[in-house]
Amino acid sequence: MLVAVLLVSFLFPLLGRCDPYEMATPERLQGPSSRHWLGTDQFGRDVCCRMMYGGRVSLPVGLLSVLTALLPGLWLGLLAGYYGGWVDALVGRLSDVMLAFPGILLALLIVAWLGPGLGNAMLAIGINGIPNYVRLSRSITLQLKRRWFIRAARVVGCTDARIITHHLLPNVLPPVIAMATLDVAWAILKAATLSFLGLGAQPPTPEWGAMINEGRGLLRQAPWISLAPGAMMTLTVVAINLLGDGLRNALDPRQGT
Repeated sequence: MLVAVLLVSFLFPLLGRCDPYEMATPERLQGPSSRHWLGTDQFGRDVCCRMMYGGRVSLPVGLLSVLTALLPGLWLGLLAGYYGGWVDALVGRLSDVMLAFPGILLALLIVAWLGPGLGNAMLAIGINGIPNYVRLSRSITLQLKRRWFIRAARVVGCTDARIITHHLLPNVLPPVIAMATLDVAWAILKAATLSFLGLGAQPPTPEWGAMINEGRGLLRQAPWISLAPGAMMTLTVVAINLLGDGLRNALDPRQGT
């Protein structure tokens, strides 16, 4: 399913050579036909073409947002779990403060402060997801640092940096990667929500959430404007969730049946 989404988003537009920004006012609000497979919007733009190009926006947004959350969250959790003490207390309190805000509210506050735009939306979604990776990597580190191989590494004289990077990190990464894969779907939905509210991708960018918002007022007259990107986003989220479940079971056999 995910391969099909990637092909539709990155390969088919090149083969068809369509322009998601081309307007044709005489053809506005036309239903699906052999010329326009998914109809046209209120500006005469081809909905199918815009939907396919929307994947080039929404999928990278999901990946970059998760990376923005994963990289600092992973290392903060490792340091907090390994050193404990005031480091653990400081990182824990910062995470608690961030978790005290509802996710969408925190993202809205960040975007409202930085201004609307796709880049700021990605940053807001990434910052919103940092505490989850801090808690996951910290909890795993707390379990691992008492294991015999960590104690053996200390006995033979390994530095803290080497223990963290060569012994703890490889064991923390598998569950974190599985969680990150599932979070890509969450990030795509968050970005679509911000775009739907006018705080993410700005017109005329063909982003799925922005396209759903554009067709919101024409649901009775031209439902295909919103239904096409909505169906594509649903398919993508389901595919990523299935992939994430498979990775979780593969990387952590204890999660399997």
